[in-house]
Amino acid sequence: MNTLIIINDPPYGTERLYNGLRLAHTLIKRENEVTVFLMGDAVAGAKLGQKTPDGFYNTERMVRRVTLKGHVLLCGTCMDARGITDEEVVDGAERSTMDALAEATEQADKVLIF
Repeated sequence: MNTLIIINDPPYGTERLYNGLRLAHTLIKRENEVTVFLMGDAVAGAKLGQKTPDGFYNTERMVRRVTLKGHVLLCGTCMDARGITDEEVVDGAERSTMDALAEATEQADKVLIF
């Protein structure tokens, strides 16, 4: 099954990004094809150099895990609005566009929005 997960919320403050990435990991383990599209404040979840307290989740590491067997696309307009450059994001996460999101939506069997 091909699943697209769209996430809009910031990496910390709510748990939508955390839970969306947890679901992505679980679907990948179950051998689903997964694409995660981060937009709005969620693009900051792929930023390098996050330092979180011991025992607290870290979205940089979670995004990196998804890139190992899935796809992580980042809204380029959202990155620009937040001053995040391509060099500042996790390897494997790709700057993307609304056209790519439209294509991923058309190809997905399921679309989930967090």
